[in-house]
Amino acid sequence: MPTCNHEIGSAQTRLTRERADTLRMVLMINGLMFLILFAAGLWADSSALLADSSDNLGDMFVYAISLFVAYRGLRWRAGAAFVKGLVQFAFGIGVLIGIAVKLSGHPEPVGLVIMVVAAVALIANLICLLLLQRHRGEDVNMRSVWLCSRNDVLGNAAVIISGSAVWLTSSFWPDLIVAALLAAVFLHTSYDVLRDALHAWWAGTKRS
Repeated sequence: MPTCNHEIGSAQTRLTRERADTLRMVLMINGLMFLILFAAGLWADSSALLADSSDNLGDMFVYAISLFVAYRGLRWRAGAAFVKGLVQFAFGIGVLIGIAVKLSGHPEPVGLVIMVVAAVALIANLICLLLLQRHRGEDVNMRSVWLCSRNDVLGNAAVIISGSAVWLTSSFWPDLIVAALLAAVFLHTSYDVLRDALHAWWAGTKRS
């Protein structure tokens, strides 16, 4: 029996270490992509790229929190997921405010730059999604991380489409529309993550 418990403990420790290694890798990728997307968003005057960069910044915060609670209990991980839900909500509202500010002026997004940069970000985030895929069902914390990465991929694809539309029509509206859709995705993900985090928190409370 002690041998069995030791084997179980070793397997859990190995899984936790693998999870932490994955989180470190996707944290570095998202940090690099945030810098690229933010700089390109300012240069190309693109709300969609800036929204995408906000998503990467939020993910950096998400992955850092996930690393902090990787070796902790269920209630810690549920609390981390709850914070991530709040971060997603804040970025969704922030993007909507940014759109309102852009509408008060006359934005001139550069479609070709938007397409190229979003395509690079899509490749990077697909790599992150594949790295996180094996961990998505382990707990509420890792599920929230996977959801954030999935949003990145969907967001990149949408930004590529908006860049194409801006390039073809010479209109700023596709850029703002996609930014608004990304904000809606952030808010919906926030709802999902907060709901799951609260359920996990109560489950952890009953066990203690």
